[in-house]
Amino acid sequence: MKKFLNSVDTMLTESLDGFVAAHADILVLGEEHKFVRRKVLKPGKVALISGGGSGHEPLHGGLVGHGMLDAACPGQVFTSPTPDQMLAAAQAVDTGAGCLFIVKNYEGDVMNFDMAAEMSEGVMQVVTNDDVAVENSSYTTGRRGVAGTLVVEKILGAAAEQGMALEALKALGERVNGATRSMGVALTSCTVPAAGKPTFDIGDGEMEFGVGIHGEPGRRRDALKSADAIAEEICTAILGDLDGSAKGPALLFVNGFGGTPLMELYLMYNSARAIFEKHGVTVTRSLVGSYVTSLDMAGCSITLTMLDAETTALWDAPVHTAALRWGM
Repeated sequence: MKKFLNSVDTMLTESLDGFVAAHADILVLGEEHKFVRRKVLKPGKVALISGGGSGHEPLHGGLVGHGMLDAACPGQVFTSPTPDQMLAAAQAVDTGAGCLFIVKNYEGDVMNFDMAAEMSEGVMQVVTNDDVAVENSSYTTGRRGVAGTLVVEKILGAAAEQGMALEALKALGERVNGATRSMGVALTSCTVPAAGKPTFDIGDGEMEFGVGIHGEPGRRRDALKSADAIAEEICTAILGDLDGSAKGPALLFVNGFGGTPLMELYLMYNSARAIFEKHGVTVTRSLVGSYVTSLDMAGCSITLTMLDAETTALWDAPVHTAALRWGM
């Protein structure tokens, strides 16, 4: 294993120190590295809080700032943050309008955010489950929450910035999640620093189809195919799962897993866009890049979110975070 590190035990805290120092104009680090929060809070706005295991950067910490999250709680690599982290984050960013937890559907995340919500007042939750690859996995009961979580965070972040109330934000989040589908494919494994070796073995001529963002198994192991063939299968699964509702304007998000060059991601975007538009989807908004990663895994996911006038405007609204910046 070759990685830039001093010690596996201090890797997360040292990374967080560097991250917040690099973005000190917009971010503050919570006590004991429990969370990252916006430097300037907006009084009277519902606070949005998310989090999860580290290793998916820039999700979630890189999405803290104006127009997105108010705080993010980082767990150890691929390990859920603890309820006390979420409680501390909520107390730090709640300015009187309540808090909304945005939770990826992984058992550890759901359990710990549930515990934190039960110990708090004025907290509601939205659970994301956009992955169509498998119904259950080694990490979840039900579908996994993957790259579509970013879309939910962006749209809800804009709505919260504009003053939407807590219950309405929860309803909007559930609607956006319901309009979002994702699937991924891995060409290599990731290597968790504490393990020191790849999470799974995969041959040079193989791919893991439907892989999860922790390297957990997908639908099947298959022979490596052309980009067009991979995109065709993923897009067909997404369209089939939307069951006829995939018509009209949409956001197409092609996400890298951490070890895939942008050249390849744009190639996959080109293939996916052509397939979707052939089936009546009009791609009106796009995002391409490595935003919901799996450490150093080579691979990508394709996310489609069906849009309407309201969600399009909220996607376009100004955002200023470490990872996403436009309209400011």
